[in-house]
Amino acid sequence: MLRIIFGIISGFFGWAIVWFGSEIVLSAIWPAFGAQQSAFQAAIENEAPFSGETSFLLTQIVLATVVSAIAGFLAAIVAGENKRAPLVLGFLLLAMGLLKAFMSWPLVPVWHHFVFTAILLPMAILGGKLKSNR
Repeated sequence: MLRIIFGIISGFFGWAIVWFGSEIVLSAIWPAFGAQQSAFQAAIENEAPFSGETSFLLTQIVLATVVSAIAGFLAAIVAGENKRAPLVLGFLLLAMGLLKAFMSWPLVPVWHHFVFTAILLPMAILGGKLKSNR
């Protein structure tokens, strides 16, 4: 049970590290992404208008897909099993995604909220399934 808890915690912190690290790298190599990211953050903090470019929003969805699968895989490796840890991690990511959607609801289109939030749980589970049980 303790390994499962550590797996969930590792997956969650792994998700955060890879997510923020990816945003930093993308901002450095793709200035338009960095500008959109800064504008989005400022809009959340100041409740200012934000007109997100579709490329920025789609990049966030692709990033969430990959990062959630990596986090599920990490949770499964640390937990030593590939079912419960990625599942609980997925629900934790879903809760955080819902919080993000609530915070940024008026700033981005509804389709982005729906897709971004909807992929978190299944991708964490899929990432866990990538680890075989031997």
